[in-house]
Amino acid sequence: MKWIALVVVALVVLVAVVALIGSRLPREHVASRTLRVSRPPQDVWNAYLEATGSSSVPVDVVENDPPRRMVTRVKASEKAFGGTWTTAVAPVPGGATITIIEDGWIANPVFRFMAKYVFGHDATLDGVLKKIDARLNG
Repeated sequence: MKWIALVVVALVVLVAVVALIGSRLPREHVASRTLRVSRPPQDVWNAYLEATGSSSVPVDVVENDPPRRMVTRVKASEKAFGGTWTTAVAPVPGGATITIIEDGWIANPVFRFMAKYVFGHDATLDGVLKKIDARLNG
């Protein structure tokens, strides 16, 4: 029984330390990733729309200039996190590049800690670009 109490106390202390560190991290962050593929911009644009189409994050489209640029903003109804994604597709010799820039914020200090030190601010960007890469090169 005593070991259960020790485990509970240790977990509480761990969460408190994580929350304290997270509260000292900046609320805002910027992350960016670029992928180059040997396909035309329209193919990259279509793959991007497919890769992000099943997202459960509620967004408003702020700017849309297919197949070159899209800016989305997380809806104000989302209280845990928010910000914008700016996506740019550019032709390059032999194909195109897609760059996604996340300019975001995270409200909860524990989630801020996790985003910074556990899975990274760019994890979602990497996931989307991996889907695009698999669709176009897989």
